Amino acid sequence: MKKVLMQTSKGAITLELDEEAAPITTANFLEYAENRHYDGTIFHRVIQGFMIQGGGLTKDLRAKPTYEPIINEASNGLKNKRGTIAMARTSEPDSATCQFFINHQDNAFLDYRGPQPDRIGYAVFGRVVEGMDVVDQIASVKTAAKGGYEDVPAETVEIVSVRVIG
Repeated sequence: MKKVLMQTSKGAITLELDEEAAPITTANFLEYAENRHYDGTIFHRVIQGFMIQGGGLTKDLRAKPTYEPIINEASNGLKNKRGTIAMARTSEPDSATCQFFINHQDNAFLDYRGPQPDRIGYAVFGRVVEGMDVVDQIASVKTAAKGGYEDVPAETVEIVSVRVIG
């Protein structure tokens, strides 16, 4: 298990990544982290009682360049429970690149339910081991529509850095 420290403008979140259950997803996230991709990105979609999403947009809501999309590992047995981290994607199952979300509550409807595209779900690849209070703080910020996006924090919540710590 790799540990990662995510420094945000609201505080620190320590994540434990499950390389065994989600090797492709974990390697992908770590590559973005090691290349400092996440530094200066924001949580651009925040829905209290659902999740906080970030890792792909700058403070001015511009998308950062990404690597090729990865294969969806949602069938790995890990569930979208409160405090887990999963990859964000489009309606195409194998479209995840850099964006991720942290579940603010149990979201079983995001779990793998079968191989059909509409049942594949979202790949969980780790969990918060410290800083769930920070996730709760981020989840409770006021949001608004901004720059063509919904549920954007009215006050920017920055991902200052993401570093491997163990």
